Amino acid sequence: MSTSPVVQHDQPSIVACTISRDVQIFDLLIEDMEAALGDSWGDLSFEDAASFLSQPEANSLQFVTIAMDTEDEDNLAIISEVVSAAKAARIKVILIAEDVSPSALHQLLREGGDEFVPYPLPENELANAIERVLTAEEPEVPATGENKFKATGDRSGVVIPVHGLAGGVGATMLAVNLAWELANVEKEDPPKVCLIDLDFQFGSASTYLDLPRREAVLEMLTDTEAMDKDAFMQALLTYGDKLHVLTSPMDMIPLDMITPEDIGRVMEMARVNFDYVIVDMPSTMVEWSQTVLEMSHVYFAMIELDMRSAQNTLRLKRALQSEDLPFEKLRFVLNRAPGFTDLNGKSRVKRLSESLGISIEVLLPDGGKPVAQSADHGAPMAEQIPKNPLRKEITKLAKSVHDVNQSEATEARA
Repeated sequence: MSTSPVVQHDQPSIVACTISRDVQIFDLLIEDMEAALGDSWGDLSFEDAASFLSQPEANSLQFVTIAMDTEDEDNLAIISEVVSAAKAARIKVILIAEDVSPSALHQLLREGGDEFVPYPLPENELANAIERVLTAEEPEVPATGENKFKATGDRSGVVIPVHGLAGGVGATMLAVNLAWELANVEKEDPPKVCLIDLDFQFGSASTYLDLPRREAVLEMLTDTEAMDKDAFMQALLTYGDKLHVLTSPMDMIPLDMITPEDIGRVMEMARVNFDYVIVDMPSTMVEWSQTVLEMSHVYFAMIELDMRSAQNTLRLKRALQSEDLPFEKLRFVLNRAPGFTDLNGKSRVKRLSESLGISIEVLLPDGGKPVAQSADHGAPMAEQIPKNPLRKEITKLAKSVHDVNQSEATEARA
């Protein structure tokens, strides 16, 4: 009698596949697959699996078993791609692993692996795993958010980069929290918001939101010519079911490794699929910085009330104006601004503005140690310290941005 939970048909169709470097290495897996499925299964290599799983022929598959050993850890990026392709096709994934490091296994489970079975296979364990993945209930998607994050390509999003003009001025803090506030600015019909971390070396947006960094990000960035909306959306992670995030890559890479054309394609893909695109910029200016500036609607430049910020602002101003780049897009944001009662501080802000020939349009108060603690907890200030004065000012800024955008959209329709 078959131990398979899969219904057998008179004319066997392929309902499952093994995916491995060489299935003959896993002879016990072959025996258990035959015991569970008879002839209703096939075999694929890692190289062929990702492309096959995206084709209509894969629609009959109920699950795949991905078998790997310690030698396959060098190909973890390819295996992750296979897992992602299977999940995109709504195919269950059972991981069969022999002497694989816990970190590699953890990564694949986070990518979407449904079950893990060690190799050599314990008796009846594969059949039990098959039964579990096929009888597991799919998580319910709230009706209000069912189509919330589908790539439609019909948007015309507002691009808002955030650039710190000196170290530690709070650019990532503003980018992350502004993105979250915009994603929650309306209860009934919240806008779609994408946060993109373009600091490829020290980007920490993922840390602020406790999100993992994935190989898929670098793969997408280095092959943007082949990128479509599905590949772009798969590279994104979500926070709180409301905010989409493109984290910085897992490993530190040169900033100029990615070309202006690559950045342009990524930004355009985000712009046509989201209402707001918040970009956390590196402090260093590179060739593609011009691409982001020219695509932006408003460019927030973060400074503090100190000599570093003043000197760097002058450098940036001279550089942009000498190249006839749109310096007028910059909106200067002063972090840790003096309070209303600090009359001396207010006069210093005025002198700074006049001496640099700029207008400081946004003043953010010092939120104190709780701001750093909120970041360490991997959550926006709205969830950790909702009454903090800094959080309240960022909420006001988000509402102002949204109101201006809605007003302009209404005028355009009229």
